[in-house]
Order: sequence, then C-alpha cells, then structure tokens
Amino acid sequence: MTSVRKVAVIGGVRIPFCRSNTLYADQSNLDMMSATLNGLVERYNLAGVHIDEVIGGAVVSHSRDWNLAREAVLNTKLAPSTPGVTLQQACGTSLQAAGILMAKIAAGEIECGISVGSDTTSDAPIVFKSKFAKRLVEAQGAKTLGDRLGAFKGMSLGELAPQPPSTGEPRTGLSMGQHTELMAQDWGVTRAEQDQLAYESHHKAAAAYREGWMDDLIVPFAGVYRDNNLREDISLEKIATLKTAFDKSERGTLTAANSTPLTDGAACVLLASEEWAAARGLPVMAYLTHTQNAAVNFVAGEGLLMAPTVAVAKMLQRTGLKLQDFDFYEIHEAFAAQVIATLKAWEDPVYCREKLGLAAPLGSIDRSKLNVKGSSLAVGHPFAATGARIIGNLAKLLSVHGGRGLISVCTAGGMGVTAIMEGTKAAQGTMPIAAE
Repeated sequence: MTSVRKVAVIGGVRIPFCRSNTLYADQSNLDMMSATLNGLVERYNLAGVHIDEVIGGAVVSHSRDWNLAREAVLNTKLAPSTPGVTLQQACGTSLQAAGILMAKIAAGEIECGISVGSDTTSDAPIVFKSKFAKRLVEAQGAKTLGDRLGAFKGMSLGELAPQPPSTGEPRTGLSMGQHTELMAQDWGVTRAEQDQLAYESHHKAAAAYREGWMDDLIVPFAGVYRDNNLREDISLEKIATLKTAFDKSERGTLTAANSTPLTDGAACVLLASEEWAAARGLPVMAYLTHTQNAAVNFVAGEGLLMAPTVAVAKMLQRTGLKLQDFDFYEIHEAFAAQVIATLKAWEDPVYCREKLGLAAPLGSIDRSKLNVKGSSLAVGHPFAATGARIIGNLAKLLSVHGGRGLISVCTAGGMGVTAIMEGTKAAQGTMPIAAE
C-alpha cells in the first residue's frame, strides 16, 4: 500500500482582478480561466504536458459552461489528455478543489493537478421567468405554426421581464451583506474597526505592488496589468464619510469601502508530488498539508460567514496545533466585519465552549501576521478564484520566509473551507510585518 505522500505547491498564477462591468466587461469565465491556465503553462513550461486533473469552476455561470474546466483545458497548451472537472462551492471553490487534489496526490492516485477558479458578474446569465420559459419549450416542440403561436396565448408583457442572478441566500432572502450586518451587531464590530481593516488591506496590497511582490503572481490579460479595485490613496477620513450599503438605519456599519466589490477574474495553482516536481526540475514553494470543510446553521441564526471558525477548530484538533502556531494568517476578506467577527469568536470563551466544544478559547492572533500582502478588500474577490489566489500568495510567502500558514475562506450557504500550508524550511528570523 502506498504511504501518504507530501503534496507540493509549485506555484500559482492569476490575472489582474477587475471590478465588475469595467475592464473585463466583454470577457467570459471561459476566456479568463483559459488565459489564467495558459499563464501557468508559460510560467512552469507545461506546454504539451499531461496534467492528471484540473479541478475548478465558477459560481456565476451560464448553462453553456456546464463543462467549464474541461473546455478551458482544451483552450490551453496543456496536453488534450488532461481531464477537466467542474466543481463549485461558492467562494471556497478553488480551495476545495485544491483539497481534493491534495488528497489524491497524497494517496498516490495522481501525480499532479491544477486548482482553478474564475468568476464574472459582468457576464452574468439573464433568464426569463419560468412561465415564459415553459412557453418557449412548448413552442419549440410544437409541430404546426398554429400550435407554436398557441403556446403564447394569454401571455402578458410581465413575463418578459428578465431575471438577473441574485446573491441573496435562498433560505433567508437576505443578501450576504445583510447577513454580515447581523454578524457585526452580534459581535459588536464597529464601523471604525471595519474601516481600519479595509484601509490596512489597501495599504498592504499597494506596498506589495510597489516592491514587485505581484510581478510573478500575475499575468496580464486583456490589456490589464494591475487589480483595478486597489486604492493607493485610500484615507480613513474619506471612507468614514461613505453611506452604509446594506442597513440604512443607525445600526448599519457596512459600506462600499469595507465590503468587497463584485469582481471579475481568475486564478489557478499547480500541486504535485515531490517526485513529479523533481522530474520536471520545478522547485517546491510550500506544502499543502491539511484542509477542512464545515458548515453552520445560519438559517437558525448562526452567522452566515462563521463556518471557518468551526473548520479551523476541527483542523487544529486534528493536527495538535494551536491557533498561535502560525507565521501567516490568510483570512479571506469578504467583509471587514466578517474577518473581525471570526477573530472575536476565537477569543470568546462562551462561543468556543458552546459552539466549538472547546474547554478554552482558541485565543488571539498576532495581527501583524494577518494578510500581510493585502487581501480581498483591496484586490477584489472573483468568488471561485479567491482560494487559488490565496494559496499562490501564501506559497510565495512561505518559500521566502519559511514557517507555517493558515488559510480561512467563508462561503455562501453558511460554509467555510480552511487549510494549512507549510514552508520547506522553518521560519527564518524576522518575519515581514504588515504595513501600517
């Protein structure tokens, strides 16, 4: 029987992320995913190479994209024998895909794989109401002109009203922002705390661009070279004047500045066994060692985006690690309030005892180790792409500085996907401090 093998992260690539309906308004998920995969091919000399599996997908997709991952593979210079598996788990899509590949590589089932995610709300599917859709189906199956016309008898103009996709939760009817407002109120997260986190995210991402950190993580696409949501000139004074976005009462705290915008983009990451990497002369940047999936009962009042608190607790119990045993914390910033609520929950003895089943709270983290190169509030959040973006960024951090990193991604539907990554060496001396 094959023993469990280490799973190497060779590296990640993404295209610049752009606010929806801006620079990628004419690009599809397939366009962006294909370009990102080809960027990885070029970066790691994979033209004509068979990859055992490419797994990933998109959250907002057309019916024509039912085989998105495979179609994207066929658009690239990878060997056409490379299978493509389409997967979707909301914002955790590409991190979940990486976890599946990790398990297969560790077990010896495959030698290499690519996790990929793409999303666009610029090219969102617009559909008709079900009543009109049924009329179209009936007309298509009719044998005579009279029968075709009869399918539209009694039709009202209201049936022609388009139905754009909704980001609201089907079980509650609330948007993710409205749910996060409830979380902010439950955990006492202030507007000032949220604005500060957003300010720091932009500040750190801008510094990362200036120092050239992004140069080998991003490949240009459609004439774009840089994330267009990033604001180098962001100021706390200015964002404090913004109106609230989801709760217009005096209790509202979420704004356009401390919430991620709808974003278009794609990202991917290459995973492999050490043997496969060595045979191709590819250095190992880091190792993906553990992943964890969890969900909470948000319909009954548990916070929609609080599932990572559960996933991290389970993962730490499995590994015997403490929350403080990490050199980097990559917590996806869907909203500043969600990040802060997560940190507060880990510090809260009642929550940790009653929800996580722990005798003591997980405790606090060193905030200087949090999202040290910025995160989603600054660079944007194409739903399915964020996990792969984070893996690629953390792998580079670990390759440079060594140590261990924690990934936490919340998702729609009250789910969370988390992971642990290890460097090829122990933490080296002074770690990078997040820009202030």
